[in-house]
Amino acid sequence: MGPWDTPSVTVVVVCALLMALGAVAAIRWGHLAVAVPWATVPAPATPDVKTSAQRFLWHLNLAVVSGVASGLVAAGAGGRLVMRLLAVTAGDQAQGRVTEADEIVGRITVGGTIGFIIFVGLLGGLVIGGVYMLLRRWLPPARLGAVAFAAFLLLVFATRIEPLRADNPDFRLVGPGWLALVAFGALALFHTLVLAAVAGRLSRSLPVVSGQWRTVAAHLPLLLLVVTGPFLLAFLAGAGLVTMVRQLPAFAWWQSPAIVTAGRAVLALVAVLALPGFLGAVRDIAG
Repeated sequence: MGPWDTPSVTVVVVCALLMALGAVAAIRWGHLAVAVPWATVPAPATPDVKTSAQRFLWHLNLAVVSGVASGLVAAGAGGRLVMRLLAVTAGDQAQGRVTEADEIVGRITVGGTIGFIIFVGLLGGLVIGGVYMLLRRWLPPARLGAVAFAAFLLLVFATRIEPLRADNPDFRLVGPGWLALVAFGALALFHTLVLAAVAGRLSRSLPVVSGQWRTVAAHLPLLLLVVTGPFLLAFLAGAGLVTMVRQLPAFAWWQSPAIVTAGRAVLALVAVLALPGFLGAVRDIAG
């Protein structure tokens, strides 16, 4: 089958439609900051274990749903379209060659796309959604926070993990390098804009888990964490314990504005320290 047979066209159209849905969400809800449902309720002097656990599960569920939704349309569908773009612009000499992930340049299949969207989009979305919820307190709200988060991801993670590793042999197959940098940079920004928009909108309708079946059903997406393995589950259990402990009176200092300022300073310092490595990878890919 040729590079633009019916299955290939179908894949491209479906991925484009998914990205269009993400763009609509980012435009319509991008101005919304995350709003916790207990913000208008007077906090108890000493939050009990049940209240702390409910709040942790609410944040975790918000991270899972918004992370998966944005991951499927951005990292998944968007990543597939970027790979297709780079394959098309690579030239005839790259067609038919095998990539690092054992994919064939110039060939796009339904099965391969579904696998890519599930593993890259779903799992990658879970991770990015979790990181966003962990760092959200130190980010600006809504769209500005999404832009800052995208910049942080690109500087700190993109060139060290994926998708802009300078030692990735695929950049010698597809390209050109500058196009890969622009495409993946734009995709990262699109991903965080969709993530922040979905999180902001969902936070206004997601209930806190209680004895009512409706609230339990709303938290069923947490079952997706089972597929991530025991390591992540152990990490999340530890994060939940820390979340509950830091609400005790002895940790009241954690809620102070000074901690917000300090946290933003730490994130900025990490980004500055990561900048030389990022620029070096950009130079290698573009060159």
